[in-house]
Amino acid sequence: MNRKVFVTLFFSMFATITGVGIVVPLLPVYAHNLGATGIYIGLIFGAFSISRTFFLPYFGRMSDRKGRRPFIVIGLIAYTLASVAFMFSTSVNHLIVVRFLQGIASAMIMPVVQAYVGDITPPGREGTIMGVFNMSMFLGLSAGPMAGGLINDYWSLQATFGCMGVLSLVGLVLAVWLLPPTHEEMVLRRPRPPLLWRVLLTDRAIGGLFAFRFAYTAGIGVIWSFLPVLADVELQLSSARTGFLVMLGVFISGLVHLPMGKLADHFNRRVMVITGGVLVVAAMMAYQRAFSFHYLVLVSSLFGLGGGIAMPALMAMAVSKGQSTASMGSVIALLTMAHSLGMLVGALGAGVMMDWFDLRVAFFLGALLMLLGVVVFALCTRGGDGTDPAEQRYLDPVV
Repeated sequence: MNRKVFVTLFFSMFATITGVGIVVPLLPVYAHNLGATGIYIGLIFGAFSISRTFFLPYFGRMSDRKGRRPFIVIGLIAYTLASVAFMFSTSVNHLIVVRFLQGIASAMIMPVVQAYVGDITPPGREGTIMGVFNMSMFLGLSAGPMAGGLINDYWSLQATFGCMGVLSLVGLVLAVWLLPPTHEEMVLRRPRPPLLWRVLLTDRAIGGLFAFRFAYTAGIGVIWSFLPVLADVELQLSSARTGFLVMLGVFISGLVHLPMGKLADHFNRRVMVITGGVLVVAAMMAYQRAFSFHYLVLVSSLFGLGGGIAMPALMAMAVSKGQSTASMGSVIALLTMAHSLGMLVGALGAGVMMDWFDLRVAFFLGALLMLLGVVVFALCTRGGDGTDPAEQRYLDPVV
Protein backbone atom coordinates (compact mmCIF):
# COMPACT_ATOMS: atom_id res chain seq x y z
CA MET A 1 0.00 0.00 0.00
CA ASN A 2 1.22 3.51 -0.85
CA ARG A 3 1.42 5.06 2.62
CA LYS A 4 2.10 8.57 1.34
CA VAL A 5 -1.12 8.57 -0.65
CA PHE A 6 -3.06 7.04 2.25
CA VAL A 7 -1.84 9.63 4.75
CA THR A 8 -2.60 12.46 2.31
CA LEU A 9 -6.13 11.19 1.73
CA PHE A 10 -6.62 10.67 5.48
CA PHE A 11 -5.64 14.20 6.48
CA SER A 12 -7.40 15.82 3.51
CA MET A 13 -10.62 14.07 4.51
CA PHE A 14 -10.13 14.86 8.20
CA ALA A 15 -9.61 18.58 7.54
CA THR A 16 -12.61 18.79 5.23
CA ILE A 17 -15.00 16.82 7.42
CA THR A 18 -13.98 18.73 10.53
CA GLY A 19 -14.79 21.96 8.75
CA VAL A 20 -18.22 20.70 7.70
CA GLY A 21 -18.92 19.26 11.15
CA ILE A 22 -18.30 22.64 12.77
CA VAL A 23 -21.65 23.97 11.56
CA VAL A 24 -23.72 20.79 12.09
CA PRO A 25 -25.09 21.65 15.57
CA LEU A 26 -25.64 25.30 14.63
CA LEU A 27 -27.57 25.25 11.35
CA PRO A 28 -30.80 23.74 12.78
CA VAL A 29 -30.95 26.21 15.67
CA TYR A 30 -29.98 29.13 13.41
CA ALA A 31 -32.73 28.20 10.94
CA HIS A 32 -35.24 27.73 13.77
CA ASN A 33 -34.44 31.22 15.06
CA LEU A 34 -35.05 32.55 11.53
CA GLY A 35 -38.58 31.12 11.75
CA ALA A 36 -38.06 27.83 9.91
CA THR A 37 -40.56 25.05 10.59
CA GLY A 38 -39.53 21.42 10.97
CA ILE A 39 -39.87 20.75 7.24
CA TYR A 40 -37.57 23.66 6.38
CA ILE A 41 -34.98 22.48 8.89
CA GLY A 42 -35.16 19.13 7.15
CA LEU A 43 -34.74 20.82 3.77
CA ILE A 44 -31.51 22.51 4.86
CA PHE A 45 -29.97 19.09 5.43
CA GLY A 46 -31.99 17.42 2.69
CA ALA A 47 -30.87 19.84 -0.05
CA PHE A 48 -27.31 18.64 0.44
CA SER A 49 -28.44 15.05 0.02
CA ILE A 50 -30.65 15.74 -3.02
CA SER A 51 -27.88 17.30 -5.10
CA ARG A 52 -25.30 14.78 -3.99
CA THR A 53 -27.59 11.89 -4.86
CA PHE A 54 -28.05 13.07 -8.46
CA PHE A 55 -24.33 13.57 -9.10
CA LEU A 56 -22.82 10.61 -7.23
CA PRO A 57 -23.24 7.97 -9.96
CA TYR A 58 -21.72 10.29 -12.55
CA PHE A 59 -18.64 11.27 -10.55
CA GLY A 60 -18.12 7.74 -9.21
CA ARG A 61 -18.17 6.20 -12.69
CA MET A 62 -16.08 9.00 -14.21
CA SER A 63 -13.42 8.54 -11.54
CA ASP A 64 -13.23 4.86 -12.57
CA ARG A 65 -12.42 6.05 -16.09
CA LYS A 66 -10.53 9.34 -15.68
CA GLY A 67 -8.78 8.93 -12.34
CA ARG A 68 -9.47 10.15 -8.79
CA ARG A 69 -7.26 13.23 -8.29
CA PRO A 70 -9.06 15.74 -10.59
CA PHE A 71 -12.41 15.22 -8.88
CA ILE A 72 -10.91 15.46 -5.40
CA VAL A 73 -9.16 18.77 -6.17
CA ILE A 74 -12.17 20.39 -7.88
CA GLY A 75 -14.48 19.24 -5.10
CA LEU A 76 -12.26 20.74 -2.40
CA ILE A 77 -12.16 24.06 -4.25
CA ALA A 78 -15.96 24.07 -4.37
CA TYR A 79 -16.17 23.22 -0.65
CA THR A 80 -13.96 26.20 0.18
CA LEU A 81 -16.12 28.55 -1.89
CA ALA A 82 -19.28 27.19 -0.25
CA SER A 83 -17.86 28.12 3.15
CA VAL A 84 -17.55 31.72 1.99
CA ALA A 85 -21.13 31.63 0.68
CA PHE A 86 -22.39 30.52 4.11
CA MET A 87 -20.95 33.70 5.61
CA PHE A 88 -23.21 35.81 3.39
CA SER A 89 -26.38 33.75 3.84
CA THR A 90 -29.11 35.70 5.63
CA SER A 91 -32.24 33.57 5.12
CA VAL A 92 -33.43 30.00 5.23
CA ASN A 93 -33.67 29.95 1.42
CA HIS A 94 -30.04 31.05 1.13
CA LEU A 95 -28.97 28.23 3.44
CA ILE A 96 -30.88 25.69 1.36
CA VAL A 97 -29.24 26.89 -1.88
CA VAL A 98 -25.72 26.82 -0.45
CA ARG A 99 -26.27 23.37 0.98
CA PHE A 100 -27.52 22.21 -2.43
CA LEU A 101 -24.31 23.42 -4.11
CA GLN A 102 -22.19 21.98 -1.33
CA GLY A 103 -23.81 18.61 -2.02
CA ILE A 104 -22.49 18.67 -5.60
CA ALA A 105 -18.99 19.30 -4.27
CA SER A 106 -19.40 16.45 -1.82
CA ALA A 107 -20.32 14.10 -4.69
CA MET A 108 -16.87 14.77 -6.13
CA ILE A 109 -15.02 14.16 -2.88
CA MET A 110 -16.51 11.54 -0.59
CA PRO A 111 -16.92 8.50 -2.86
CA VAL A 112 -13.83 9.29 -4.92
CA VAL A 113 -11.53 9.59 -1.90
CA GLN A 114 -12.88 6.34 -0.44
CA ALA A 115 -12.53 4.63 -3.83
CA TYR A 116 -8.92 5.86 -3.99
CA VAL A 117 -8.27 4.24 -0.61
CA GLY A 118 -9.95 1.06 -1.86
CA ASP A 119 -7.65 1.06 -4.91
CA ILE A 120 -4.52 0.92 -2.77
CA THR A 121 -5.90 -1.54 -0.17
CA PRO A 122 -4.22 -5.00 -0.25
CA PRO A 123 -6.68 -7.93 -0.51
CA GLY A 124 -7.44 -9.43 2.88
CA ARG A 125 -6.88 -6.15 4.74
CA GLU A 126 -10.06 -4.35 3.71
CA GLY A 127 -11.45 -4.15 7.24
CA THR A 128 -8.24 -2.84 8.79
CA ILE A 129 -7.50 -0.23 6.12
CA MET A 130 -11.07 1.06 5.87
CA GLY A 131 -11.37 1.05 9.65
CA VAL A 132 -8.30 3.27 9.93
CA PHE A 133 -9.37 5.55 7.09
CA ASN A 134 -12.94 5.96 8.32
CA MET A 135 -11.49 7.32 11.55
CA SER A 136 -10.65 10.45 9.54
CA MET A 137 -14.35 11.04 8.90
CA PHE A 138 -15.68 10.06 12.29
CA LEU A 139 -13.01 11.93 14.23
CA GLY A 140 -13.52 14.95 11.97
CA LEU A 141 -17.26 14.86 12.53
CA SER A 142 -16.78 14.47 16.28
CA ALA A 143 -14.24 17.30 16.58
CA GLY A 144 -16.24 19.59 14.30
CA PRO A 145 -19.52 19.88 16.26
CA MET A 146 -17.74 20.37 19.57
CA ALA A 147 -15.49 23.04 18.07
CA GLY A 148 -18.46 24.69 16.40
CA GLY A 149 -20.37 24.96 19.66
CA LEU A 150 -17.38 26.50 21.44
CA ILE A 151 -16.63 28.93 18.60
CA ASN A 152 -20.26 30.07 18.52
CA ASP A 153 -20.40 30.50 22.32
CA TYR A 154 -17.19 32.53 22.49
CA TRP A 155 -17.19 34.30 19.11
CA SER A 156 -19.98 34.12 16.51
CA LEU A 157 -21.72 32.00 13.91
CA GLN A 158 -19.78 33.81 11.16
CA ALA A 159 -16.55 32.68 12.80
CA THR A 160 -17.66 29.05 12.51
CA PHE A 161 -18.24 29.47 8.76
CA GLY A 162 -14.79 31.04 8.45
CA CYS A 163 -13.17 28.10 10.25
CA MET A 164 -14.98 25.70 7.93
CA GLY A 165 -13.48 27.51 4.94
CA VAL A 166 -9.95 27.45 6.36
CA LEU A 167 -10.08 23.72 7.04
CA SER A 168 -11.44 22.96 3.56
CA LEU A 169 -8.57 25.01 2.14
CA VAL A 170 -6.09 22.95 4.17
CA GLY A 171 -7.50 19.77 2.62
CA LEU A 172 -7.17 21.31 -0.84
CA VAL A 173 -3.52 22.25 -0.30
CA LEU A 174 -2.69 18.75 0.91
CA ALA A 175 -4.37 17.13 -2.10
CA VAL A 176 -2.69 19.40 -4.66
CA TRP A 177 0.72 19.16 -3.05
CA LEU A 178 1.00 15.49 -2.11
CA LEU A 179 -1.23 13.35 -4.34
CA PRO A 180 0.66 11.84 -7.31
CA PRO A 181 -0.20 12.81 -10.92
CA THR A 182 -3.41 11.29 -12.25
CA HIS A 183 -1.64 9.11 -14.83
CA GLU A 184 0.16 7.24 -12.03
CA GLU A 185 -3.06 6.10 -10.33
CA MET A 186 -3.76 2.37 -10.10
CA VAL A 187 -7.31 2.81 -11.40
CA LEU A 188 -5.99 3.83 -14.83
CA ARG A 189 -3.70 0.79 -15.01
CA ARG A 190 -6.26 -1.95 -14.28
CA PRO A 191 -6.53 -4.78 -16.83
CA ARG A 192 -10.35 -4.86 -16.93
CA PRO A 193 -13.10 -2.29 -17.51
CA PRO A 194 -15.73 -1.67 -14.81
CA LEU A 195 -18.94 -3.69 -14.93
CA LEU A 196 -22.14 -2.48 -16.52
CA TRP A 197 -24.40 -0.43 -14.27
CA ARG A 198 -27.24 -2.93 -14.77
CA VAL A 199 -25.02 -5.71 -13.40
CA LEU A 200 -24.04 -3.73 -10.31
CA LEU A 201 -27.60 -2.58 -9.65
CA THR A 202 -28.94 -6.13 -9.70
CA ASP A 203 -26.26 -7.54 -7.41
CA ARG A 204 -28.03 -8.79 -4.27
CA ALA A 205 -25.10 -8.20 -1.91
CA ILE A 206 -24.75 -4.59 -3.09
CA GLY A 207 -28.48 -4.17 -2.51
CA GLY A 208 -28.07 -5.31 1.08
CA LEU A 209 -25.14 -2.96 1.67
CA PHE A 210 -27.15 -0.11 0.14
CA ALA A 211 -30.17 -0.77 2.38
CA PHE A 212 -28.15 -0.82 5.60
CA ARG A 213 -26.15 2.29 4.74
CA PHE A 214 -29.39 4.09 3.83
CA ALA A 215 -31.08 3.20 7.12
CA TYR A 216 -28.05 3.99 9.28
CA THR A 217 -27.60 7.40 7.69
CA ALA A 218 -31.31 8.14 8.05
CA GLY A 219 -30.78 7.79 11.78
CA ILE A 220 -27.84 10.20 11.61
CA GLY A 221 -30.03 12.63 9.65
CA VAL A 222 -32.65 12.54 12.39
CA ILE A 223 -30.06 13.10 15.11
CA TRP A 224 -28.18 15.90 13.36
CA SER A 225 -31.36 17.73 12.37
CA PHE A 226 -33.43 17.39 15.53
CA LEU A 227 -31.26 16.50 18.51
CA PRO A 228 -30.00 20.14 18.57
CA VAL A 229 -33.62 21.36 18.53
CA LEU A 230 -34.61 18.94 21.32
CA ALA A 231 -31.60 19.98 23.38
CA ASP A 232 -32.29 23.70 22.87
CA VAL A 233 -36.08 23.88 23.09
CA GLU A 234 -36.96 21.19 25.63
CA LEU A 235 -33.79 20.75 27.70
CA GLN A 236 -32.31 24.28 27.38
CA LEU A 237 -28.77 23.04 26.84
CA SER A 238 -25.93 25.33 25.78
CA SER A 239 -24.44 25.27 22.28
CA ALA A 240 -21.30 23.67 23.68
CA ARG A 241 -23.26 20.84 25.33
CA THR A 242 -25.35 20.34 22.21
CA GLY A 243 -22.20 20.18 20.10
CA PHE A 244 -20.76 17.65 22.54
CA LEU A 245 -23.81 15.40 22.16
CA VAL A 246 -23.71 15.54 18.36
CA MET A 247 -19.98 14.89 18.54
CA LEU A 248 -20.14 12.01 20.99
CA GLY A 249 -21.85 9.47 18.74
CA VAL A 250 -19.42 9.90 15.87
CA PHE A 251 -16.45 10.10 18.26
CA ILE A 252 -17.30 6.77 19.87
CA SER A 253 -17.86 5.26 16.44
CA GLY A 254 -14.50 6.54 15.19
CA LEU A 255 -12.76 5.33 18.34
CA VAL A 256 -13.81 1.71 17.82
CA HIS A 257 -13.35 1.71 14.03
CA LEU A 258 -9.75 0.49 14.16
CA PRO A 259 -10.28 -2.55 16.43
CA MET A 260 -13.56 -3.40 14.68
CA GLY A 261 -11.87 -3.05 11.28
CA LYS A 262 -9.17 -5.50 12.31
CA LEU A 263 -11.83 -7.84 13.64
CA ALA A 264 -13.67 -7.64 10.31
CA ASP A 265 -10.63 -9.19 8.58
CA HIS A 266 -10.89 -12.29 10.79
CA PHE A 267 -14.58 -12.53 11.78
CA ASN A 268 -17.87 -12.85 9.92
CA ARG A 269 -18.57 -9.36 8.59
CA ARG A 270 -22.27 -10.01 8.15
CA VAL A 271 -22.70 -10.81 11.86
CA MET A 272 -20.85 -7.64 12.80
CA VAL A 273 -23.09 -5.47 10.63
CA ILE A 274 -26.28 -6.99 12.03
CA THR A 275 -25.06 -6.69 15.64
CA GLY A 276 -24.16 -3.03 15.19
CA GLY A 277 -27.51 -2.35 13.50
CA VAL A 278 -29.46 -3.78 16.45
CA LEU A 279 -27.58 -1.49 18.85
CA VAL A 280 -28.42 1.51 16.66
CA VAL A 281 -32.13 0.57 16.73
CA ALA A 282 -32.02 0.45 20.54
CA ALA A 283 -30.34 3.86 20.70
CA MET A 284 -32.86 5.51 18.36
CA MET A 285 -35.72 4.20 20.49
CA ALA A 286 -34.02 5.50 23.65
CA TYR A 287 -33.72 9.06 22.24
CA GLN A 288 -37.51 9.38 22.52
CA ARG A 289 -37.31 9.33 26.33
CA ALA A 290 -34.56 11.93 26.70
CA PHE A 291 -34.87 13.86 29.95
CA SER A 292 -31.36 15.11 30.78
CA PHE A 293 -27.92 15.81 29.37
CA HIS A 294 -26.40 12.76 31.09
CA TYR A 295 -29.09 10.45 29.69
CA LEU A 296 -28.34 11.73 26.20
CA VAL A 297 -24.64 11.10 26.77
CA LEU A 298 -25.37 7.40 27.38
CA VAL A 299 -27.75 7.10 24.41
CA SER A 300 -25.38 8.87 22.02
CA SER A 301 -22.56 6.57 23.16
CA LEU A 302 -24.72 3.52 22.39
CA PHE A 303 -25.52 4.89 18.93
CA GLY A 304 -21.82 5.44 18.26
CA LEU A 305 -20.89 1.96 19.45
CA GLY A 306 -23.42 0.38 17.10
CA GLY A 307 -22.13 2.32 14.13
CA GLY A 308 -18.53 1.58 15.08
CA ILE A 309 -19.19 -2.16 15.05
CA ALA A 310 -21.19 -2.19 11.80
CA MET A 311 -19.55 0.30 9.46
CA PRO A 312 -15.98 -1.07 9.19
CA ALA A 313 -17.38 -4.49 8.29
CA LEU A 314 -19.85 -2.94 5.84
CA MET A 315 -17.14 -0.92 4.09
CA ALA A 316 -14.81 -3.93 3.99
CA MET A 317 -17.55 -5.83 2.17
CA ALA A 318 -17.96 -2.90 -0.24
CA VAL A 319 -14.21 -2.69 -0.97
CA SER A 320 -14.07 -6.42 -1.64
CA LYS A 321 -16.96 -6.05 -4.05
CA GLY A 322 -15.31 -3.06 -5.74
CA GLN A 323 -12.03 -4.93 -6.17
CA SER A 324 -13.68 -8.06 -7.57
CA THR A 325 -15.74 -6.08 -10.11
CA ALA A 326 -13.08 -3.51 -11.12
CA SER A 327 -15.76 -0.91 -10.29
CA MET A 328 -14.53 0.58 -7.01
CA GLY A 329 -15.69 4.12 -7.76
CA SER A 330 -19.12 2.94 -8.88
CA VAL A 331 -19.67 0.65 -5.88
CA ILE A 332 -18.56 3.30 -3.38
CA ALA A 333 -20.71 5.88 -5.21
CA LEU A 334 -23.76 3.64 -4.77
CA LEU A 335 -23.12 3.40 -1.03
CA THR A 336 -22.54 7.14 -0.80
CA MET A 337 -25.83 7.59 -2.68
CA ALA A 338 -27.46 5.47 0.01
CA HIS A 339 -25.84 7.79 2.54
CA SER A 340 -27.32 10.85 0.81
CA LEU A 341 -30.79 9.36 0.41
CA GLY A 342 -30.76 8.23 4.02
CA MET A 343 -29.82 11.70 5.21
CA LEU A 344 -32.59 13.17 3.04
CA VAL A 345 -35.30 10.76 4.14
CA GLY A 346 -34.24 10.93 7.77
CA ALA A 347 -34.18 14.73 7.90
CA LEU A 348 -37.36 15.35 5.88
CA GLY A 349 -39.29 12.44 7.40
CA ALA A 350 -38.39 13.55 10.90
CA GLY A 351 -39.41 17.11 10.01
CA VAL A 352 -42.83 15.87 8.96
CA MET A 353 -43.14 13.85 12.19
CA MET A 354 -42.25 16.96 14.20
CA ASP A 355 -44.80 19.14 12.41
CA TRP A 356 -47.62 16.58 12.39
CA PHE A 357 -47.10 14.87 15.74
CA ASP A 358 -44.27 15.66 18.15
CA LEU A 359 -40.55 16.27 18.05
CA ARG A 360 -39.77 13.01 19.84
CA VAL A 361 -41.71 10.95 17.29
CA ALA A 362 -38.94 11.82 14.81
CA PHE A 363 -36.59 9.47 16.65
CA PHE A 364 -39.10 6.61 16.42
CA LEU A 365 -39.01 7.03 12.63
CA GLY A 366 -35.23 6.62 12.72
CA ALA A 367 -35.55 3.42 14.76
CA LEU A 368 -38.12 1.96 12.36
CA LEU A 369 -35.98 2.68 9.29
CA MET A 370 -32.91 1.17 10.95
CA LEU A 371 -34.82 -2.00 11.84
CA LEU A 372 -35.97 -2.36 8.23
CA GLY A 373 -32.40 -1.79 7.02
CA VAL A 374 -31.06 -4.58 9.24
CA VAL A 375 -33.73 -7.00 8.02
CA VAL A 376 -33.12 -6.25 4.32
CA PHE A 377 -29.36 -6.54 4.76
CA ALA A 378 -29.71 -9.88 6.54
CA LEU A 379 -31.94 -11.27 3.78
CA CYS A 380 -29.76 -10.04 0.92
CA THR A 381 -26.51 -11.39 2.37
CA ARG A 382 -27.65 -14.66 3.91
CA GLY A 383 -25.51 -17.63 2.97
CA GLY A 384 -22.28 -15.60 3.21
CA ASP A 385 -20.76 -12.28 4.15
CA GLY A 386 -21.14 -10.77 0.68
CA THR A 387 -17.44 -10.72 -0.10
CA ASP A 388 -17.18 -13.57 -2.60
CA PRO A 389 -14.65 -12.43 -5.23
CA ALA A 390 -15.71 -15.03 -7.79
CA GLU A 391 -17.11 -12.60 -10.33
CA GLN A 392 -17.69 -14.07 -13.78
CA ARG A 393 -18.76 -10.97 -15.65
CA TYR A 394 -15.55 -9.04 -16.31
CA LEU A 395 -16.06 -9.22 -20.05
CA ASP A 396 -19.18 -7.04 -19.93
CA PRO A 397 -18.50 -3.83 -21.84
CA VAL A 398 -17.98 -0.58 -19.99
CA VAL A 399 -20.85 1.93 -20.01
